[in-house]
Amino acid sequence: SPSPNSHVLNFKHSCLEPWLHSYPGVMCILQVSADKLDSITAFPKFFNQSSYTKLASYRRAIFQALEVASIRAEKTFPPCESDSLEEQIKPMLDWAHNGFLPKGQEGLKPRENAGEHMSYDSLLELTPDPLVATFHPLFEGGLCLTCKDVYLEISYMYDDDGYQSYCTVCCGGREVLLCGNANCCRCFCVDCLDILVGAGAANSARDLDPWRCYMCQPLQQYGVLKKRHDWSLKLQEFFVNDNGQEFESPKIYPAVPAEQRRPIRVLSLFDGIATGYLVLRDLGFKVDVYIASEVCEDSISVGVVRHEGKIQYVHDVRNITRKNIAEWGPFDLVIGGSPCNDLSIVNPARKGLYEGTGRLFFEFYRLLSEAKPKEGEDRPFFWMFENVVAMSVNDKRDISRFLECNPVMIDAIEVSAAHRARYFWGNLPGMKRPLCASGMDKLELQDCLEHGRVAKFGKVRTITTRSNSIKQGKDQHFPVMMNGKEDILWCTELERIFGFPVHYTDVSNMGRGARQKLLGRSWSVPVIRHLFAPLKDYFACE
Repeated sequence: SPSPNSHVLNFKHSCLEPWLHSYPGVMCILQVSADKLDSITAFPKFFNQSSYTKLASYRRAIFQALEVASIRAEKTFPPCESDSLEEQIKPMLDWAHNGFLPKGQEGLKPRENAGEHMSYDSLLELTPDPLVATFHPLFEGGLCLTCKDVYLEISYMYDDDGYQSYCTVCCGGREVLLCGNANCCRCFCVDCLDILVGAGAANSARDLDPWRCYMCQPLQQYGVLKKRHDWSLKLQEFFVNDNGQEFESPKIYPAVPAEQRRPIRVLSLFDGIATGYLVLRDLGFKVDVYIASEVCEDSISVGVVRHEGKIQYVHDVRNITRKNIAEWGPFDLVIGGSPCNDLSIVNPARKGLYEGTGRLFFEFYRLLSEAKPKEGEDRPFFWMFENVVAMSVNDKRDISRFLECNPVMIDAIEVSAAHRARYFWGNLPGMKRPLCASGMDKLELQDCLEHGRVAKFGKVRTITTRSNSIKQGKDQHFPVMMNGKEDILWCTELERIFGFPVHYTDVSNMGRGARQKLLGRSWSVPVIRHLFAPLKDYFACE
């Protein structure tokens, strides 16, 4: 720990105490090498605007550090009428960036009253309750409540190179090492290696080419870091059991006798390329009405051509009224996934749930409320809302509060050749049941390729609207070999990866880039099939 004469403040939050499982109820103190600390006066040098914008935990850590600094310097700030942390911290940031005036460095030194220093035993006496809020999903150990929120936000956040944006262990890290396994997209920070695996572990890893991360290496203990043997199940459990709020269980509708089942009536908001309709027809449902709200002309073209005009398009959700719902209804199923750009923490310029396209969620909520059966109507009614996993915990909990249920997290990697983790809210029967591949699912990249082409990887990373999301590995390799040369994925191959029929998006002379954008915004067909299949107990099928 710093000496009494030190005026160092460490404002980098440690997102994990992996050894807590060995000492239940004990507060662990992280020992940090002195050469990794700097004076708080170097704040402008080390302050990371990108992390501040993206990470709630980073903002909280900055606030706590500057709060301690202001107490030491006897600096006061005007009262803030807002409860927003961002508003409260603004004058503190100005003060820090301007040199902590008027006292500067001298004012930041800790008081040298020995009575203010607490022993380790004293700290333990003040913290009798366990710090562990939940388990770490990948490694043996625990997460505190703050770090649990960070992990929920960050663990499925990826950079343009396809790798995780932050460390697999702590979801932080200023410097990270990328796994050299071409099928792995994980990274580990230097601090976690040196502290948890052992001193010098990071340098040893740098000397290996390729270096295989601790998720890819054999199952054994490395220092205090030990991968769970059932990590895949634990990862699912971690997201499924994230019940930040308690809600009443959704109403369970009894199955409808076969002779009484009627064709399904659907309202699809933010419909995209009609994945919902495609899956319903593939499952054999008789579709009485399928009304789709969509503003992208290319998406509408796909739906019109591929489904021969059987979808009724109504354009912008904001123009749909209560009267429209009454005229078009009643509906048995309402589905949708509002644009994720302003919700995804991958976007540093995101505006959140209450601004920009984030507000479109409330259009879904409004129309869902209008479409629900009125009091006295006793009929099965189902709904589903989808969005990205890499959103802020606060936005996720606000969505859950409005929809009055917690989401399930489903990753298409279990039923396809690509990662695609998404949250699904709803009351569909069996939403939390395990995701199982069927005989028709193409689980390996090779299964999705045209004749004469060879896959360099078993699976690919999340495919987005960006063309470079197709490249794989830290060296950005193309995923396919053909005639001895590397090649990109063709559109027909992308369609197979998502579970669509070949040439599904090949309409109106659309180019490759436009078709990838449509697919990059779409749902994974086998995932939606998994979610919709239980509805066969309620509605007529052919």
